[in-house]
Amino acid sequence: MRSLAAFVLLTAPALAETYQPITDRTAFVDIIAKHELRIGLYNLSLIITPKGQITGSALGWQITGDWTWKDGYFCRKLDWSGTQIPYNCQLVEAKGTKKLRFTTDKGAGDSAAFDLR
Repeated sequence: MRSLAAFVLLTAPALAETYQPITDRTAFVDIIAKHELRIGLYNLSLIITPKGQITGSALGWQITGDWTWKDGYFCRKLDWSGTQIPYNCQLVEAKGTKKLRFTTDKGAGDSAAFDLR
Protein backbone atom coordinates (compact mmCIF):
# COMPACT_ATOMS: atom_id res chain seq x y z
CA MET A 1 0.00 0.00 0.00
CA ARG A 2 2.85 2.41 0.77
CA SER A 3 4.38 1.86 -2.64
CA LEU A 4 1.04 2.69 -4.28
CA ALA A 5 0.77 5.89 -2.21
CA ALA A 6 4.36 6.84 -3.11
CA PHE A 7 3.64 6.20 -6.80
CA VAL A 8 0.56 8.43 -6.72
CA LEU A 9 2.40 11.22 -4.91
CA LEU A 10 5.37 11.10 -7.25
CA THR A 11 3.32 11.00 -10.45
CA ALA A 12 0.63 13.52 -9.49
CA PRO A 13 2.58 16.58 -10.71
CA ALA A 14 3.21 14.88 -14.06
CA LEU A 15 -0.47 14.04 -14.45
CA ALA A 16 -1.45 17.60 -13.63
CA GLU A 17 0.73 18.84 -16.49
CA THR A 18 -0.95 16.84 -19.26
CA TYR A 19 -3.02 18.54 -21.93
CA GLN A 20 -6.75 18.64 -21.23
CA PRO A 21 -9.33 19.17 -24.02
CA ILE A 22 -11.32 22.38 -24.10
CA THR A 23 -14.72 21.68 -25.62
CA ASP A 24 -16.62 24.71 -24.36
CA ARG A 25 -16.48 28.08 -26.11
CA THR A 26 -16.80 30.01 -22.84
CA ALA A 27 -13.81 28.18 -21.32
CA PHE A 28 -11.80 28.89 -24.48
CA VAL A 29 -12.71 32.58 -24.47
CA ASP A 30 -11.78 32.86 -20.78
CA ILE A 31 -8.26 31.74 -21.70
CA ILE A 32 -7.70 33.69 -24.92
CA ALA A 33 -9.19 36.93 -23.57
CA LYS A 34 -6.28 37.21 -21.14
CA HIS A 35 -3.38 36.04 -23.31
CA GLU A 36 -1.30 36.40 -26.41
CA LEU A 37 -0.35 33.09 -28.03
CA ARG A 38 3.32 32.67 -28.97
CA ILE A 39 5.68 30.22 -30.63
CA GLY A 40 9.16 31.70 -30.24
CA LEU A 41 10.85 29.50 -32.86
CA TYR A 42 8.76 31.10 -35.63
CA ASN A 43 8.49 34.53 -34.02
CA LEU A 44 4.76 33.76 -34.16
CA SER A 45 2.41 35.83 -32.08
CA LEU A 46 -1.40 35.71 -32.21
CA ILE A 47 -4.22 37.58 -30.56
CA ILE A 48 -7.53 35.72 -30.74
CA THR A 49 -10.41 37.97 -29.72
CA PRO A 50 -13.64 36.81 -28.10
CA LYS A 51 -15.52 38.44 -31.00
CA GLY A 52 -14.04 36.08 -33.58
CA GLN A 53 -11.02 37.94 -34.94
CA ILE A 54 -7.41 36.74 -35.23
CA THR A 55 -4.45 39.08 -35.69
CA GLY A 56 -0.72 38.63 -35.37
CA SER A 57 2.46 37.86 -37.24
CA ALA A 58 4.87 35.04 -38.03
CA LEU A 59 8.38 35.36 -39.42
CA GLY A 60 7.69 39.09 -39.81
CA TRP A 61 4.56 38.71 -41.96
CA GLN A 62 1.08 39.73 -40.90
CA ILE A 63 -1.61 37.19 -40.01
CA THR A 64 -5.33 38.01 -40.07
CA GLY A 65 -8.37 35.80 -39.86
CA ASP A 66 -11.57 34.89 -38.15
CA TRP A 67 -12.83 32.04 -36.04
CA THR A 68 -15.98 30.41 -34.70
CA TRP A 69 -16.68 27.66 -32.19
CA LYS A 70 -18.52 24.70 -33.73
CA ASP A 71 -19.45 21.40 -32.07
CA GLY A 72 -16.67 21.70 -29.48
CA TYR A 73 -13.94 22.75 -31.94
CA PHE A 74 -12.10 25.97 -32.80
CA CYS A 75 -12.76 26.62 -36.50
CA ARG A 76 -10.63 29.22 -38.25
CA LYS A 77 -9.65 30.68 -41.59
CA LEU A 78 -6.42 32.69 -41.91
CA ASP A 79 -4.48 34.88 -44.30
CA TRP A 80 -0.71 34.99 -43.86
CA SER A 81 0.43 38.00 -45.91
CA GLY A 82 -1.58 36.96 -48.94
CA THR A 83 -1.30 33.20 -48.46
CA GLN A 84 -4.71 31.76 -47.65
CA ILE A 85 -4.78 29.12 -44.92
CA PRO A 86 -8.06 27.25 -45.46
CA TYR A 87 -10.89 26.85 -42.99
CA ASN A 88 -10.18 24.05 -40.51
CA CYS A 89 -11.76 22.92 -37.24
CA GLN A 90 -9.27 22.10 -34.53
CA LEU A 91 -9.15 20.35 -31.19
CA VAL A 92 -7.96 22.75 -28.49
CA GLU A 93 -6.19 21.51 -25.37
CA ALA A 94 -4.75 23.38 -22.40
CA LYS A 95 -1.72 22.45 -20.34
CA GLY A 96 -2.30 24.23 -17.07
CA THR A 97 -2.32 27.99 -17.54
CA LYS A 98 0.84 28.11 -19.66
CA LYS A 99 0.14 26.37 -22.97
CA LEU A 100 -2.57 25.82 -25.57
CA ARG A 101 -2.29 23.13 -28.22
CA PHE A 102 -4.31 23.22 -31.44
CA THR A 103 -4.61 20.02 -33.51
CA THR A 104 -6.00 20.31 -37.03
CA ASP A 105 -8.73 18.14 -38.53
CA LYS A 106 -10.66 17.90 -35.23
CA GLY A 107 -7.69 16.34 -33.48
CA ALA A 108 -6.57 13.97 -36.24
CA GLY A 109 -3.94 16.19 -37.90
CA ASP A 110 -0.85 18.22 -37.08
CA SER A 111 -0.49 20.06 -33.77
CA ALA A 112 0.99 23.38 -32.69
CA ALA A 113 1.59 24.25 -29.04
CA PHE A 114 1.53 27.93 -28.07
CA ASP A 115 2.89 29.58 -24.96
CA LEU A 116 0.33 31.81 -23.25
CA ARG A 117 1.73 35.27 -22.46
